[in-house]
Amino acid sequence: MNGEVATDISNAVLAVQGLSKSFGGIHAVTDVHFQIAKGELLAMIGPNGAGKTTCFNMLMGQLSPTNGSVFLMGENITGMKPRKVWRKGVGRTFQITGTYQSMTVIENIQMALISHHRKLYSIRPYATRLYREEAMSLLELVGMAEQAERACAILAYGDLKRLELAIALCHQPQLLLMDEPTAGMAPRERIALMQLTADIVQEKNLSVLFTEHDMDVVFAHAHRVMVLNRGQLIANGSVEQIRHDATVREVYLGGGSVFADETVGDVRA
Repeated sequence: MNGEVATDISNAVLAVQGLSKSFGGIHAVTDVHFQIAKGELLAMIGPNGAGKTTCFNMLMGQLSPTNGSVFLMGENITGMKPRKVWRKGVGRTFQITGTYQSMTVIENIQMALISHHRKLYSIRPYATRLYREEAMSLLELVGMAEQAERACAILAYGDLKRLELAIALCHQPQLLLMDEPTAGMAPRERIALMQLTADIVQEKNLSVLFTEHDMDVVFAHAHRVMVLNRGQLIANGSVEQIRHDATVREVYLGGGSVFADETVGDVRA
């Protein structure tokens, strides 16, 4: 039942117990367990089709699990609607950005803040004056203050990703889910975005779960790495443990030695 408190996992920001999802006879996710601590940057990796996005959709409420439970700060949020999960303090960014292209950068932030402050049903022509100072603070945090009045339609893709991050931070989440945050970005932009995320994690003591195919990004910034394969969690440990895990190397890269290399780049199965 939603609202229950699980005392044994109450110190974790997020705790997942026996999470499973089946679509007919297809087992997309099977019996996944993990926890995320306060201020932790946890990477979830695995080949395409491993079940990463399905996991995210169950955590955020877009999908209901077939079995298992999801706890946020000790509270059972399993099966809650996405908006309620968001209200509980979970933010999310997506593989494909979803900003309002006809609005300026700061107006996109203001719209998210208006929603956070529950003003959507009382918007009037002066809405562009609401929460500007708060919006500018968020844009400064992601390094986009100088672009506040630019239209989103003309932004570079990397800037759209930074704007999406700022939008996800508007309701001051305790946990941020980032589904392939660097997808479609150039290598240098990938490193810069995840370094920015790591800095925000440290500054705000925020917890982050992110999926990623670029091992340079994962190994450079994750505090811990978990690996899915065919819907099952096959490894969960430090960067060094995962880098040298024989099972992970076998299922993720077909046994190739590149996984132990310092520079492995973008690896997709």
